[in-house]
Amino acid sequence: MAATLGVAAVPAEAVTTTTTQTTACPTGWGSTAKARSAATSESVTNIRTGRHACFDRMVVDVPGASTRDLGYSVGYVSRLHQDGSGNHIPVAGGAVLEVRVAAPAYDPDTGKPTYPARAGQRLPGVDLTGYRTFRDARFAGSFEGDTQIGLGVRARLPFRVWVATDRVVIDVAHNWTGAR
Repeated sequence: MAATLGVAAVPAEAVTTTTTQTTACPTGWGSTAKARSAATSESVTNIRTGRHACFDRMVVDVPGASTRDLGYSVGYVSRLHQDGSGNHIPVAGGAVLEVRVAAPAYDPDTGKPTYPARAGQRLPGVDLTGYRTFRDARFAGSFEGDTQIGLGVRARLPFRVWVATDRVVIDVAHNWTGAR
């Protein structure tokens, strides 16, 4: 009795291979302080956050402000201290980014708040559940035309800051390597 083993031949043109190309995240942002000298009397009305494939994002909305009039100072600090009083505001996370936007969170003519936050409290409407990098976001206050925010992040990670009409944007990378 002879057994026969049959193997089907597959023509070469029928074999396909698929390679998955992973897009790398932007790198080279660094973790040193970043600043832009400009100021506006237009008021902060909202602060919001979003999750992206490579970074977590915070956006400070300043309706009516042009790109050339939006200034900021963003950098890592060991502890967040409120302008004016010097009070320490605890911010959870492995590192704290102090975000200053050169725009008031109040109407300069009336002094009435334009952003409904309280010093030392979490940012209204911001839920950081499920974020890879962001851990906490606290309103420090608005003093002499500057709005101050504490952004708690997982670790001291690279970040970038940029402006667009009506807003200042802070992106904090998920890692140093640019891998997703």
